[in-house]
Amino acid sequence: MPAACNNGAHKPASIEAAPVNDSLKTLAIVAFLLLIIWNLGSALYYLLVDRGQSKRTVNALTRRIALSVALILLVILGIWTGVIQPHGVGG
Repeated sequence: MPAACNNGAHKPASIEAAPVNDSLKTLAIVAFLLLIIWNLGSALYYLLVDRGQSKRTVNALTRRIALSVALILLVILGIWTGVIQPHGVGG
């Protein structure tokens, strides 16, 4: 066996989690924001169309609040785990 093979050059590949791409993080946050705006718009539509006769407005606003809380929790979790690196304004 050649000496070059025994000097540690042929180590087995370690399995590590691939870092999350910045554009994927941005896409996820923008998708959450679009869903929040969509639910806000649907609540306005249901408010105008139903005239208080159904609970669709309340349901849409509840979904908007749930999505907002989920987005905030995901950002906090991302910062806590180091996936998201916070920075100062203009920094």
